[in-house]
Amino acid sequence: MFDFVPDASRLAEIFSNAIAPTFFLGAIAAFVSLMASRLAAVMERIRTLNAIADEDQERVRLKVDLERLRRCGRYLNSGILAALRGGVCATLLLAIMFITGFVGMKPYAAGLLFIIATGFLGVALVRFAQEARISLGEHDEYR
Repeated sequence: MFDFVPDASRLAEIFSNAIAPTFFLGAIAAFVSLMASRLAAVMERIRTLNAIADEDQERVRLKVDLERLRRCGRYLNSGILAALRGGVCATLLLAIMFITGFVGMKPYAAGLLFIIATGFLGVALVRFAQEARISLGEHDEYR
């Protein structure tokens, strides 16, 4: 029924089929890293603005930028979570491909998981684009 010991040609086929999801997973990891570093910068800017004392009349006007920065943070956080969901789907896809390859079954869920993972990555890209559109404000030039 199941052939649990794959031969060399079937192993080669399993590994060649896993290349695309592996690169996809690597791209997601790089994208999450990029968004996380931008989120860290946004959060640092928010902390800097919150540290401005209300008595500092020269710089207190910079605090009007807090809402835009919070919106940037929400977009980035949402994008990171969407990309991570896509990464989980890509990881499940790899696991299903290896398991079904080893036991000699067809990976019926593979296509659906790849579509879902791509959809989550698309959502993350949209969130990143939204953040990029509003990320640079005139108050970013000041400390």
